[in-house]
Amino acid sequence: MSGNDDIHVDDSPLRACTISRDVQNFDLLIEDMEAVMGEAWGDLSFTDSMAFLEQLKPKGMEFVALAIDYEDEEDLGLLERVIQVAKSRDIKVILIAEDVTPASLHQLLRGGADEFIPYPLPENELHNAVERLRKPAPVAINPAQSQPISAPQPGESRNGKVIAVHGLAGGTGATTLAVNLAWELATLSKNNAPKVCVLDLDLQFGSVSTFLDLQRRDAVFELLTDTEHMDDESFYQALLVHEEELYALTSPADVIPLDMIRPEDISVILDLAKSRFDYVIVDMPTTLVQWTETVLNASKIYFATLEMDMRSAQNALRMKRALQSENLPFEKLRFVLNRAPKFTDLNGKTRVKRLEESLGITIEVQLPDGGKPVVNGADHGQTLAKTAPKNPLRKEISKLAASLNALSQQAETAA
Repeated sequence: MSGNDDIHVDDSPLRACTISRDVQNFDLLIEDMEAVMGEAWGDLSFTDSMAFLEQLKPKGMEFVALAIDYEDEEDLGLLERVIQVAKSRDIKVILIAEDVTPASLHQLLRGGADEFIPYPLPENELHNAVERLRKPAPVAINPAQSQPISAPQPGESRNGKVIAVHGLAGGTGATTLAVNLAWELATLSKNNAPKVCVLDLDLQFGSVSTFLDLQRRDAVFELLTDTEHMDDESFYQALLVHEEELYALTSPADVIPLDMIRPEDISVILDLAKSRFDYVIVDMPTTLVQWTETVLNASKIYFATLEMDMRSAQNALRMKRALQSENLPFEKLRFVLNRAPKFTDLNGKTRVKRLEESLGITIEVQLPDGGKPVVNGADHGQTLAKTAPKNPLRKEISKLAASLNALSQQAETAA
């Protein structure tokens, strides 16, 4: 490894550098840099890096690894300038952080960092990040046609409707409803079906990609953390297509803090999605976050799924109180009872009525128990329409999709 005094700008053999307050605080990074780059790397302090990068020839240096911890958060302005100088020289930036707040991470990522890796470094993660940086920029491909997915022309701008799905407890079928409702809307007609996109905003443990057998893309993280520069091209590069009909923005490949994304970021994504799709189905995290209000205000309908159990009832009451205490549009919520009692179960229907009365809500949608075919279909990455078209749950979601589309068309006609 080359020390600071050994670096010569004009004929440096270096292809990478670590930049930190003291690289000895990141011993695992030293080991990984040697494994990935051999002897072709050096280490610099924050202040030395500025002069080095500004004088560097524009060729040869692949990337810099900016390693920081909580003590460096006081110098975010300096760190941002380091990133900007590196980017001006066409050098990639890998941000490596330990015990740094989400707000600081967000600021540096928006400042231009290309990759983020938490410290201590996961095994092989530095190698994988470098490999990603060396690859050319991806182009979104339609699997069936092997052609780039082109964004609609400006004249095709739409005024899409946002439909959010929020599980009031784990396992209440929120993702199942979101994915299958999106598919039913996208396949309502063979000739003139609505154009539909499903956004997985459960950023940590979202499973839309699993339900639709789609691979998570690194472009999703880049899109979420740099919405200021988002356009049609970057948006469509982050999207994937299921069965040529349904567009999906999956959750990121890595777990990220929910508060790393600002309400403004979500607003920009929703606005662009609405301009390009007739329906935007949003699969929400169970947790309430800063941008829950953003999605709620943008939504035409906000489905809240629950079951006939105490946890769902308590969470529904908490949700109601939280929204009403903040004067948020609680009336947009449409409660969906998953695994609802059968038509002939009079005792079950009595329990549903008591639940409504005790919570002061109306359960407008009741979805039957689809049984094992629901789980099997999700595990195979297929919608119920493909794996179990006669399943009672699939039939009910299909009716719901047709009803929503009919109401939408009536509203457009009236307008």
